[in-house]
Parts: sequence; C-alpha cells; structure tokens
Amino acid sequence: MSSNDGSIELAYELEEKPPTLKAIFLGLQHVSAMFVPTIAVAIIVAGAIGVGAADTTYLIQMVLIFSGLATLLQVFPIGPVGARLPIVMGSSFAFVGAAISIGGQYGLDAVFGAIVIAALVEILIGWQYKRVKQLFPPLVTGLIVMIIGLYLIPVGMDYVAGGAEAPDYGAPYHLGLAGLVLAITVGMNLFMEGIWRILSILIGIVVGYVAAVAIGIVDFTAVAEASWFALPIPGRFGFAFEPIAILTFTAIHITAAIESIGDMSGITAAEGRNPDDSEIRGGLFVDGIGSSIGAIFGAFPLTTFSQNVGIINFTGVMSRYVVGVGGVVLLLLGFIPKVSAVVATIPDSVLGGAVLVMFGMVMASGLRLIFLNERMNRRNMVIIAVSIGLGLGVEVRPEIFEAMPEGVDIFFGNAVIMTAFAAVLLNSLVPRPDGDYEMGLEEPVDGDDPSPADPTVVQED
Repeated sequence: MSSNDGSIELAYELEEKPPTLKAIFLGLQHVSAMFVPTIAVAIIVAGAIGVGAADTTYLIQMVLIFSGLATLLQVFPIGPVGARLPIVMGSSFAFVGAAISIGGQYGLDAVFGAIVIAALVEILIGWQYKRVKQLFPPLVTGLIVMIIGLYLIPVGMDYVAGGAEAPDYGAPYHLGLAGLVLAITVGMNLFMEGIWRILSILIGIVVGYVAAVAIGIVDFTAVAEASWFALPIPGRFGFAFEPIAILTFTAIHITAAIESIGDMSGITAAEGRNPDDSEIRGGLFVDGIGSSIGAIFGAFPLTTFSQNVGIINFTGVMSRYVVGVGGVVLLLLGFIPKVSAVVATIPDSVLGGAVLVMFGMVMASGLRLIFLNERMNRRNMVIIAVSIGLGLGVEVRPEIFEAMPEGVDIFFGNAVIMTAFAAVLLNSLVPRPDGDYEMGLEEPVDGDDPSPADPTVVQED
C-alpha cells in the first residue's frame, strides 16, 4: 500500500484486461460471492407471502437477469448511465422486510408498483448530486462503508452456522466447512502469489463445496426439477399503486443510494481516490433505472453489492472487464434456471467462510478512506464515535423504537441510514479546525499544513 495515496497493490487495474480464461474464473468468483444472497431475497419474500414454486423460480430468474444487465451497464455505461467501475449489482436484504409486509397486506402487485415509482428517487439524487455532494466528504462516506461491513458481519456469522433459519444451525459440520473455506481463502491470499492469490475466494468455495457433497449435505432435488430455458414476462404479477407502499420503498431507496455511494467510495479507495461526480451520478442512475425497469418484469430492487467491494480490496483485482464477465454469467444463469439451480445448492456454511472475510474487508476499506483523507482530531473522532455507536445500536437493539409511531423504524432502525444521518448532521454543524481539509484528497486550506497521510506528522486536537 502506498503511504501517499492509500492505494493498495492492484493485480489488475481498472482498464486492464486479464487473459480470457483467468477473467472467466475471476468473474465466477464475483458471482459465487453474491449469487445466494441476491436470490435469497426472492426466496425469502416468496416464502413469506406464500407464492407457489413456479412463481418463486420466476422471481429468482428476474433477479439474476436484471442483476446481470445492471452490472453490465455499470461496467460499460451508455451515455451518463453507468459508473464505469467494477460494480456488481444484486437485490439487497434492505428491501426484504418492506416487501414481505406490503406483499402480505396488499399483494405482489403493490410491491412492484411501488418499486417502479420509488426507485426513481435514486435517479433524482444522482441528477442533483453536485448540489448535495458537500454532504458526503470522506469522513461521511468512510463511515457509511464501515457500517455496511460491520452490520453485515452478523449475517456472515449466520451463514457460517448454516443459515439463519437452518434447523441444524451451528452444527459442527457447518462450522467445519466454514472454517475450511476461511482457512483456504485467507491462507492462499496471504501466503501465495499470482493466480492462486487472486482466485483464493473461488478456490476456497469450490473446495468447501466438494467437501459438502462428500459428507452428503447437498440436495440436488431442485436441479432435477428446474427447466432448461425461460424468458421474462412483463407485468406477470400486475401493478397496484398504494401510497403507503410507495412512501415506504422511497425511504429505503434513499438508504440504498447512500449505501451505493459508500460502496463506490470503497471501490475507488483501492486506487487511493474518491469517486468523481460522474461515477457517482452514473452509478445511481443504474440503481434507479435498473430497479424501476426490473420491477416491471418482477425483479426486486437492485443495488451495489458490498461483498464484491470486499473481493476487489481482498484480491487486488479492480478490472471492470472481470466484473463484466460476471454480469454475462448472471444473465446466462437467469435464462437457464437449471444451471442457476446447481449454483444455488452451495450450502450457506460454505459461503459463510468466504463472505465473513469479505464483510470485514468492506469495513476495513471504510476505515482506510477515513484515515487517509481525514485528520484524527477531537472533532472527527467524536463524529466517528457517535455515528458508529448509533448505527450499530439501532441494528442490534431495534426494539427501542417499539413505543414510537409506526414507520419510525423504517427511517431510524436501519444501521446505514442512522450512521449516515448522524455523520452528515454532525459534519455539517460542527466547523472544521483551521487548516483542516474541506474534502477528501484536496489540497489543505493552509498550504504549509501537511497531508493527513504523512506518517511523520503527529496530529493534535
């Protein structure tokens, strides 16, 4: 890592193209990390609402197809739409609770009708980003990246134990499989070089999967039942426009936009920089357009996937062409349900060993953003303490809002939006000390003031 700009040692930079075979395996590594979490949104919502097997399969298809399309659009933009960054798109768990409650009360038509309209708020945020970007200096975006990683770690631990709803949660064989994958992934990354290091996550998952098959915990029934080919159908579930549903999803899409800004910051941090306006604007355009059009066909909302940010920082592979390969794979999996059914048989515990370290790397990326761009003076340390404390607090103790009016928990019971709210508010209200930075890696106000990244400088309150 460079002491000047904070960049990590990249095996492949943004515009570099790995050899074809290597790029395919690196793309599969990205898909393997996000595949089960993104289809889990469709599976969980469908199960809670009582959707039949055929409709559940269709919902999974749509998530994969539009995740692939949105990923390709992020990597290879069309005009201003797309960030031109290695961003993997998928369905977020942030939307699960709202989809279940609204779907149960009003039906899936109200869910998709609300998403079609609510997702457009991300386009508005992207369009007006120049007006609001001063609200998101590295201190704020770094905190958002940190909290994304931190609040996902319990999800990673549930995977390690076999899945949150698994009847054999925490069984020794689940912990053993996760430990095997974790040991292989970390060991290869730290002690090996070249292709073995950058493919460490995929190799760990493959070895863990083979071990899971060997001990007999992989069920191939869904593979036999899946069809070979299927096409998307617009309006399959219909559309209804309920005001409460629209407002609810609008609030969550604002949260998703904040997460996406944090994820883009985590990606560009690998190069020792912050994302520029066009990258953030293009990325948010894809979030909004992809989610709105996807909902027409029956896909749940799309957003940037944080674990894939962790992969980039863990492996040092930032090539957007690698992620483009992953987007093509997602498309193919969506059109060929039988192939996607095979990938879906990977046990949660096998994935847990890999995603746990990815979530930790997301948190570490946010930490790096702050330390390389901001001074660790009293002002900033208090903002960090309050923002992270409140964000983790509402995540681990959501019941504190039980006595509050209905809907308060949608805004303030989410770790990311609470952290972002506190960080933006405090950063805006509390003035910076004289000579401190205005934004990120810009020049200091006082030309003689040293860089916060200078290791020879002792910073004072």
